[in-house]
Amino acid sequence: MIASSYLSAEAFMSTDSPRVEVTSSLIAPEVPPNLHQDLPQIRLGVMASGNGSNFEAIAQAIANQQLNARIQVLIYNNPEAKAAVRAEGWGIPAILLNHREFESREALDQAIVKTLHEYDVEWVIMAGWMRIVTPTLITAFPNRILNIHPSLLPSFKGAHAVEQALAAGVKITGCTVHYVVTEVDSGAIVMQAAVPVLPGDTSETLHHRIHVQEHQIFPRAIALAAAQQSALQNHSNERS
Repeated sequence: MIASSYLSAEAFMSTDSPRVEVTSSLIAPEVPPNLHQDLPQIRLGVMASGNGSNFEAIAQAIANQQLNARIQVLIYNNPEAKAAVRAEGWGIPAILLNHREFESREALDQAIVKTLHEYDVEWVIMAGWMRIVTPTLITAFPNRILNIHPSLLPSFKGAHAVEQALAAGVKITGCTVHYVVTEVDSGAIVMQAAVPVLPGDTSETLHHRIHVQEHQIFPRAIALAAAQQSALQNHSNERS
């Protein structure tokens, strides 16, 4: 099933204004409203490099009882990251692991894994983590690392996805929550939201509308991924 909110052609094609502010989107798949209630509490470790708006959206969803989870720790790599301030506001431990202080990506990921284990994390949530992760982290949490990317994958992988979409002239882009694998932005897709590209859009205006949808789908995708993993585990236990 697909939860959708379709936009009229008039909203796109109005000649009275070069750009119409629209935040409606099409989101798939649909998540049952009570899905989070059927799961045990999920222990999350969030990784962020910047503003932390997705961290905030997840924390707010938990506070609103829309996601049965607990954020155990925030890990951030940029000393100026506003995500750390947001974590302080929620009373969540924030640990700085400045990538510039590590000799390699693997060394950084080893420190990340150690911190996540210290805080008893089950699922790792990359919410604006602007570093490529290595097998050191991926193998420590197999099929339990989620990332959000500002495009409809597999289109526009890597950095500057919004700018890539604008340069390509696509009429629809969006965001994707996916599992993290060694190849960048190539893991199995959990959830997507489509966002129209409007006449006169800039990188900033399109980024803004995509962010609105990221905040909608990330908490839902976490619940969905956890439910799917739980179902697979239960099925495996029944067969053994």
